[in-house]
Amino acid sequence: MNIGFIGLGEAAGAIISGWKGAHHVRAYDRKLDDSATAGEILERGNSLGVTVCATGAETVEVADLVFSTVTADQAVAVAEAHGAALKAGAIWCDLNSCAPKSKEVAAHVLRATGGRYLDVAVMAPVYPKCNMVPCLISGPEAKDWAPVLASLPMDVRVVGDTIGRASSIKMVRSIMVKGMEALTAECVLAAAAADVADEVFPSLKTGHPKIDVEARANYNFERTLVHGVRRAAEMDEVAKMLRDLGLPDGMSAAAADWQRILSGTDLTLPGGDTPDHRWFATEYLRRFLS
Repeated sequence: MNIGFIGLGEAAGAIISGWKGAHHVRAYDRKLDDSATAGEILERGNSLGVTVCATGAETVEVADLVFSTVTADQAVAVAEAHGAALKAGAIWCDLNSCAPKSKEVAAHVLRATGGRYLDVAVMAPVYPKCNMVPCLISGPEAKDWAPVLASLPMDVRVVGDTIGRASSIKMVRSIMVKGMEALTAECVLAAAAADVADEVFPSLKTGHPKIDVEARANYNFERTLVHGVRRAAEMDEVAKMLRDLGLPDGMSAAAADWQRILSGTDLTLPGGDTPDHRWFATEYLRRFLS
């Protein structure tokens, strides 16, 4: 089976590395179009044993199975850009964290060109499980293609035959997961700014023993600082989903703003030190408030 990837970032790299060279993979990433970032993609492709293509069309025109692994805001755009080149009958696996309506639009575009479409929701960080990260899939072809994906192998579970159902599960879950990350950042930064962390964190742990803000803060900061741009795009899609449902989107929109704010920092770790939530908070505040 010929496999193509549109987008060669963290998710694609993790999945491909997990297969350990068992499949012939071609890939394209728009960073190839910029001389400043093309080398990074070529090096990544070489390390993964992937054939890096100069265009998306070269990637998808021979692929039986295409994985779309771009940022959430680009999911529809890449379907529109590469759908015409998709081989007839090929399946487009949309792994992007999008609103269900965005998945429906992308599916319509791909079907119009003779392709088939799977809504795929990645339900955990891709590392350390790589290709075996749990994924939900939905769509008319989900039951037929689940065994194919499982044979690669991948960890997939069919959750329905409707495009958007898998994404709905992930997006609704993200309201809580990414919302807690945003609240943690706001709480920790405020505690550091007001110099009351020694009082606030023990009090929170006493009142809510299963929600350890202090223990989670370091992980939350690290994930946001490294992946904040992508996570903000995901929360923009969550807010879109809520509006499509006729619900208020204020909390999710605010979480997206926090992800963008934190991802815009340029924090460097002190030599040899292990950063913790206090370092992240105080260093961020020092730079942000200066």
